[in-house]
Amino acid sequence: MDSLHRFEDLSLLPALLGAVRRAGWTAPTPIQARAIPSVLAGRDVLGCAQTGTGKTAAYALPLVQRLAAAVRPAGARAPRALVLAPTRELAAQIGLELERCGAAAGLATAVVHGGVPEGPQRRALRAGADVVVATPGRLEDLMRAGAADLRAVAIAVLDEADRMLDQGFLPAVRRILAATPRARQTLLFSATLSPAVRALARSVQREPEELAVAPVATPAAAVDQRVLFVARPDKGRLLAHLLDDPAVTRALVFTRTRRGAERVAKALREREGTEAIHGDRSQAQRERALARFRSGHSRVLVATDVAARGLDVAGISHVINYELPDDTESYVHRIGRTGRAAASGVALSLCDAGERGQLARIERLMGRRIPVEPGHPYAERAGARPAPAPLGAGRARRGPGRGRPGAPQARRPGTRA
Repeated sequence: MDSLHRFEDLSLLPALLGAVRRAGWTAPTPIQARAIPSVLAGRDVLGCAQTGTGKTAAYALPLVQRLAAAVRPAGARAPRALVLAPTRELAAQIGLELERCGAAAGLATAVVHGGVPEGPQRRALRAGADVVVATPGRLEDLMRAGAADLRAVAIAVLDEADRMLDQGFLPAVRRILAATPRARQTLLFSATLSPAVRALARSVQREPEELAVAPVATPAAAVDQRVLFVARPDKGRLLAHLLDDPAVTRALVFTRTRRGAERVAKALREREGTEAIHGDRSQAQRERALARFRSGHSRVLVATDVAARGLDVAGISHVINYELPDDTESYVHRIGRTGRAAASGVALSLCDAGERGQLARIERLMGRRIPVEPGHPYAERAGARPAPAPLGAGRARRGPGRGRPGAPQARRPGTRA
């Protein structure tokens, strides 16, 4: 059998192969097959692959193996590996995967993010975590308090590097990396590979190996994408109509703003159990909403782009864009929540007249047209669809400074995820 189709041919330790089998992973994905040997060899890696293709395991497995092979000085408690992620949900998801892999090698993982008390996180760091998974803001808080010592970090990972740039984390990322040894191994992974990400790679990595296993901003082929033209006042009724379809077994509905998510979720709760997740909700509320969605107690989860990355829920049959995202690349991440791990999925976008320009930019980014679904009771005449925007225009509506790494975002009140 071709080595690309066997974990056994990737030089992984027997204990990690056991963890792979227990996780139910039968064969490495393309990004795993390419990244694992490079990370094991100690190289810096800049990896790009579609959402849902196993990027976390692509660095988690070799990271754990490299740490297990290194002798830790007696009494040393400082972390030896650091993973930075842009959102709490993604940090928690990465933490679970690293705990699963690390347990096979006797390594401890600590997850550090905002929205919860610092006390348990401080205790986990004092206990001697081998790997720390963190969001930049909370990690910097702990560093300033003297609770996080990064001087022993041998491997640093930036997961969803483009999202960290979009959210203005670049200054914090640079300060955090400056607290680690310069001789570290640095890994950057993302679903999109922009010029800003490449510029960041040049500044923090040493001759990185670039591994792009799919075109930039290419959604999974298993996702059936369609656009439904509708007048904005009819969007709520169209959404309810779509959710009446028995084929919608588990739906993730995206809005642009926190207020929009609450408004849509409230309207749907009158019909059926629905949860909402966004930045105004406490971490405990977000975790409860995700738990109910994962367990099937709630068939619908309404979310802002806080859930576009890091939300790994099996069996999402439909992603519905109640509103198209302002950031064109977020569209790829949103619809990547379905059609994961070779499963099929459907992505429906409700597009009103004011969003047609953004639809054209999304299509330009992907290099393809999204088929129109005309047969619905609230169909609005599409008229002439806008021509695809000129190359690079997909970033034009990001607002002042968003095209520059680390620049602050310009947002309207109430629009943060």
